[in-house]
Amino acid sequence: MAIRYDEIGNWTEIKLDIVRKYASAYSVILHNQQAIKRHVYIDAFAGAGKHISKATNEFVTGSPMNALLVQPSFSEFHFIDLNREKVKALSELAGERPNVSVHEGDCNEILLNQVLPRCRYEDFARGLCLLDPYAINVDWRVLETAGRMKTIEVFYNFMIMDANMNVLRRNPDNVDASQVSRMDTAWGDNSWRQVAYTTQRGLFGDMEEKTTNSELAQAFRNRIKDVAKFEYVPDPLPMTNSNGAVVYYLYFASPNKTGARIVKEIFDKHRAT
Repeated sequence: MAIRYDEIGNWTEIKLDIVRKYASAYSVILHNQQAIKRHVYIDAFAGAGKHISKATNEFVTGSPMNALLVQPSFSEFHFIDLNREKVKALSELAGERPNVSVHEGDCNEILLNQVLPRCRYEDFARGLCLLDPYAINVDWRVLETAGRMKTIEVFYNFMIMDANMNVLRRNPDNVDASQVSRMDTAWGDNSWRQVAYTTQRGLFGDMEEKTTNSELAQAFRNRIKDVAKFEYVPDPLPMTNSNGAVVYYLYFASPNKTGARIVKEIFDKHRAT
């Protein structure tokens, strides 16, 4: 069966460039710290290793290949995907490199049980993790575990478009229970509803009104800091499509001031364009 490569918009190409630039800076910094024995690159929704640009119809290098090209190299790489054909493509991309592991399955369980333990503080290990789903299907436990480990930096794509289409309806009573459950899992509990809706007094009694995307995004940033215990979380970068609609918010979370400063500068440059 021929593999079907994902078609990506300009916003995804920008994100790939942001992650590529930071991964290079990160690897230089960690490589030069003699106390660190291992620095790990983790791609939880790795895909096939390359994409097709909607703008040019040409191949675009994906985050796994970008990471493999970083010099000095990461100590080890973990690429995860649920799709078997994409996993095969990733395995071909990895070739005979002994420091590359390709995992097939649910990234939430693989991260919690196999990959994040490779970045333990007591092992003098650190990690850079890309959580880049197409929907709100990252389990909050992954973020909270990573944050409390104090060794992992995370780029996280919160798919607000998926949330708006399937969960954050103007009338919350019309939302399917399975969609509510997805949001609860991504948020960590059901407190998102208190942020997503405000109560307004109307002619016929109290009514729930939907809040803005930016208010929800800021509340999620606060959760990453206050609940997951990441010390540094710059304001997320809204990634918009050709119509100006926000597709997702790109977050960066880190236990380190230096990493947060570098990413904030990158985010701010894109905010200004």
